[in-house]
Amino acid sequence: MTAATPVVDVHAHLVPKGWPELASVCGGDGWPWLRIDSERAAMLMVGEQEFRPVRRSAWDPATRLGDMDTDRVDRQVVSPTPLFFSYDRAADQAAKVCRIFNDLTLEFTASDPARLLPFCQVPLQDPVRAVAELDRCLAAGHLGVEIGNHVGDRDLDDPGIVEFLQHCASVGAPVLVHPWDMPAGPRLDRWMARWLVSMPAETHLSILAMVLGGAFDRLPPSLRICFAHGGGSFPFWLGRADNAWHRRGDAVRGASQHPPSYYVARFFVDTVVFEPEPLRLLVAAMGEDQVVLGSDYPYPLGERPAGGVVREAAVLTDAQRGKLLSANPLRFLDGARTADLR
Repeated sequence: MTAATPVVDVHAHLVPKGWPELASVCGGDGWPWLRIDSERAAMLMVGEQEFRPVRRSAWDPATRLGDMDTDRVDRQVVSPTPLFFSYDRAADQAAKVCRIFNDLTLEFTASDPARLLPFCQVPLQDPVRAVAELDRCLAAGHLGVEIGNHVGDRDLDDPGIVEFLQHCASVGAPVLVHPWDMPAGPRLDRWMARWLVSMPAETHLSILAMVLGGAFDRLPPSLRICFAHGGGSFPFWLGRADNAWHRRGDAVRGASQHPPSYYVARFFVDTVVFEPEPLRLLVAAMGEDQVVLGSDYPYPLGERPAGGVVREAAVLTDAQRGKLLSANPLRFLDGARTADLR
């Protein structure tokens, strides 16, 4: 792409190379910490349990920028790793965690603020604290916010979460929704099934909650919200949801004013679906204006090179490719330091 049409990846994460001991700062135990194993490798720990291996690309801006050059990505939205959301903690503890990691994200992206675009996290279990932390972060230089897809048993149609999203719309903050805290159990603890099955299902349920719970009808169209991982399984079962809305409206319609397909223009989904045919179906279901480049960098289940499937998919036209790689991500980020993005 050119300077006028930069390639923008809206879905990537970081893990800072260390942070204050959270038990000392917040109280309690079982907090995440980073075990450094070498100059290039570390292990994310939760208490004494290994959670996920991470590489230098997670914490080193120079490595990340080199990978972006290799992948021909001009800008990258850098969001927290969902492990740090802390929605299952007391709100005052979560607020302290958010402040720590949000400030570390700004330190990380300060190495190249024109290319590395920070998104913050908020204590979503407390809408008042969430609004306050978002406002603090926007004033400090964050461009938007990443949230989890639920808070315990509260989905995205919960009144408190809708209140927060209304504030995001009012201040022009784009929102990236990322699944977290997936169901576990013997059937899901094999083969990374929580990531392969539960994660797409969680995102599917979150979009349905916003549709059938009436959240989109309560929120202004100005809200810019994107769901990770291609919107999970939702786009591929959109016809089933519409069919159920029409045929079993007594049980399905909830608070929605329209069938699910009516709302697809209200949100974006990213391109992290890995193959040309699923990408073709995604664009057909969502529309070519609602799909944005994402990679899930730097994790192994992400796409490398970022944007490779979009660039190589013969099922897309050049015009569609331009929308997915640049025009649509810029619309998602519109109003968030737009002059620096173009």
